[in-house]
Amino acid sequence: MACRISELVLECRDPEALARFWCEVLDFVVLDPGDGDYVEIGPREGFGGPQPTIVLIRRDQPEPGKPRLHIDVNATDRDQDAELERLLALGARPADVGQTGEEPWHVLADPEGNEFCLLKARLNPL
Repeated sequence: MACRISELVLECRDPEALARFWCEVLDFVVLDPGDGDYVEIGPREGFGGPQPTIVLIRRDQPEPGKPRLHIDVNATDRDQDAELERLLALGARPADVGQTGEEPWHVLADPEGNEFCLLKARLNPL
């Protein structure tokens, strides 16, 4: 195994309200109340467990042609740089969504153009 889905990222108009809804639906808790622009929710044991967390990001208007959901993955058996090389060899390509280059993650697109992020932390395999 080389990666695990660690987060689902959902753009929405009201992260706090949607967090309350999904916490009730999934029996999750707020893990990071964010700064008003996002809320991260997840299982009571926190990030890195068998279930992915959900990051709800404030976006007043959806971008035309862009899905409001993307996946974040973490390497399980190698460091981020090695996993990035592996993903690029598999057909992923860098994607520009306005990042500065200082972020600790890489934004990529799968072979059909669906964006996802490779995060820095390594997670234990399940």
